[in-house]
Amino acid sequence: MSDKLIDGKYYSSQIKNEIKEETQKLKTEKGIIPGLAFILAGENPASKVYVKSKGKACEELGFNSITRTLPENTSEQEILDLISEFNCNPVIHGILVQLPLPKHIDEGKVIEHIDYKKDVDGFHPQNAGRLSIGQNCFIPCTPYGIIELLKRKGIDTKGKNAVVIGRSNIVGKPIANLMLRKEINSTVTICHSSTRNIKEFTRNADILIAAIGKPEFVTGDMIKEGCAIIDVGINRVEDSSNQKGYRLTGDVNFGECYEKALFITPVPGGVGPMTIAMLMKNTLDSASGKIYQ
Repeated sequence: MSDKLIDGKYYSSQIKNEIKEETQKLKTEKGIIPGLAFILAGENPASKVYVKSKGKACEELGFNSITRTLPENTSEQEILDLISEFNCNPVIHGILVQLPLPKHIDEGKVIEHIDYKKDVDGFHPQNAGRLSIGQNCFIPCTPYGIIELLKRKGIDTKGKNAVVIGRSNIVGKPIANLMLRKEINSTVTICHSSTRNIKEFTRNADILIAAIGKPEFVTGDMIKEGCAIIDVGINRVEDSSNQKGYRLTGDVNFGECYEKALFITPVPGGVGPMTIAMLMKNTLDSASGKIYQ
């Protein structure tokens, strides 16, 4: 890969090797094996793929994992009862409820029912609040992965203008909070669907983080020379020339932005692989008592 590309596959592999070593050490010295429980409700094909890949990562790293699959018509109470079971299980250190849930289930209620000390997704209000004030907590996996990419690629963040496009609770808000932390020390602007003249903000970005969910939204005329671009998006775009009938693209027009950017993540192969790696890191930290004793 070009030095300009931020290779998420390479860095995620690096992190997983570190986790594997630490897991073996934890098992040898304390007899603890990280345990991760997955709850999958419904028939969402993408969710099934995600849970399967996360389970495979657990196996590779020496974790214990359990997946409970529930039908589309499962009741909210059944999910809450299952979470309660995992909350009380001492060999389960992380609980992940795969989103989205069936429409009749209140996602907020489900997330709040997870013991925040086992909330390795980092979505519980307790973890979100602690993140916002800079306290120790579980960090949502995609933003956590972005920070690791910036650090491991050696991208200078101190005093830099970081522009985040998107304000979701999963990526936009937490990455903005992380970029404000003293060890990162960026000046942060959040843009979203109601931002006027968005180019005025993005052209001033030293670091641009695109997480808006719109294919190739960021074009070459929206960035300045020498910026670092983190593309969180992964979108299917119809493409009759492709055997599958579609191609994957990010929220950034890679072709237009590549030449102007100093660094840029590819899609796929950029942020995506880091998300699972950081989920594993959160689970390991939960098992070892690094986040909450």
